[in-house]
Amino acid sequence: MSDIAIWGMIAALGAATFATRLSFLALLGEGELPLWLRRILHYVPPAILAAIIAPQLLAGAPAQGTGFDGPRCAAALAGFAVAYYTRSTFATIALGMGVLWGLTFFQ
Repeated sequence: MSDIAIWGMIAALGAATFATRLSFLALLGEGELPLWLRRILHYVPPAILAAIIAPQLLAGAPAQGTGFDGPRCAAALAGFAVAYYTRSTFATIALGMGVLWGLTFFQ
């Protein structure tokens, strides 16, 4: 692939990203989001977090092949408990990563 094609692809993807982010500002202006849209957007962080974590949890550690990995399962359970009781995305990520790093360090 030539350098021109690569830079063209980067520019096109940058323009697409800019357009999607601008669309909310241009369409809504200074108005408030409708209630139905706020309800839907409330579920975006948990959905993204689950989409990132589920493949890693179900696939296990790369060197071990498929199957459940002990530290990853413990971190997922700890993160689930924190998410259930606190409803805080940041606390969920922080505690889950802390448990994962701690267990892999001492393993």
